Amino acid sequence: MSNTQYWNRETSTIKQYSTPVTQQANIICISDPNDKANQKLYEGNLEGAKILAIGSQMSDFDIDLLRASNANVIFASHPNSREPLKMLLQEIPSIQWIHCRSAGIDSIASEELASSSVLMTNAKGAFSSTLAEYTMMAIAYFAKDLPRLLKQKDDRNWEKYCIEEIRGKTLGVVGYGDIGRAAAKLAKAYGMTVKALRRNPQHSQDDPICDEVYSNDKTSLHRIMSESDYILCAAPLTPESKGMFDEEAFASAKKNCVFINVGRGPIVEESALIGALKNGHLKGAALDVVAIEPLPKDSELWDLPNVLISPHNMDMTETFTQEATEFFIEENLPRFVRNELLLNPVDKVAGY
Repeated sequence: MSNTQYWNRETSTIKQYSTPVTQQANIICISDPNDKANQKLYEGNLEGAKILAIGSQMSDFDIDLLRASNANVIFASHPNSREPLKMLLQEIPSIQWIHCRSAGIDSIASEELASSSVLMTNAKGAFSSTLAEYTMMAIAYFAKDLPRLLKQKDDRNWEKYCIEEIRGKTLGVVGYGDIGRAAAKLAKAYGMTVKALRRNPQHSQDDPICDEVYSNDKTSLHRIMSESDYILCAAPLTPESKGMFDEEAFASAKKNCVFINVGRGPIVEESALIGALKNGHLKGAALDVVAIEPLPKDSELWDLPNVLISPHNMDMTETFTQEATEFFIEENLPRFVRNELLLNPVDKVAGY
């Protein structure tokens, strides 16, 4: 599929549509009515479109009225959208398109959704730059030994120590989508070698940022782990990716490798990660996502000195959800009412 069908807020040209409106969008919002990020959607003057209902559970929706109104679009932004979405798909056969306000669709994925003929899109491309910046911050955190630096400041200790150069190191990107490539772009500017693992490696064969690309299988995962000084997990959570970073994967990692996760927590077997951190095989880990969120207070990860933890907020700018909603309003909704090709199509079976 052409890369021009995928949105990126840094590189995409906005509002590339010009044909007349040819159909009405009748929208169901599986959303919090008080979500301030959605106010422009709830209250705005939408060309060729209208909001039929807003709610987060089935009791909020009048199914007969939605059927009579020919509801054909679902906008999903509530964290508990999975069950109402499943029911609405069963009850309202006129639904043509579902848009998920997040980039990951694991919170709404279901067999019913995967087997439906409904088109689905997401907010891919809206969160990439901040997560790429976090990746480079995490790399520098370990390369320059920031914990030691902060401790020496607290101790008023003027003691010089050797640091590690980032230039010349290898970043292995597992999940070379929009986020992975944004991180790779910054890594390249630092002088790093970039290797990637993705489901369709042929899509990156001529990518000037990626020095080497591998297919998405266990042998390739172990290979990229063994060749990389830093491993970035930017993969979506799917049945295939769940638990892919297991004891065997971490055992194959290059000695003193740093593991960075901006994908989803359940992709990692945390007991295996903790083991590799404690025995010194991994130099450290930077985790913006964990298997159970919030991270339980009794998790051993809190106690490990070589772990950087952030509360799944490294894409959380003041306007990040608002911008994701604006992408729906200003880019895809105008395309839908003009019957034009929508941006960011999702493979509902693959899960991304």
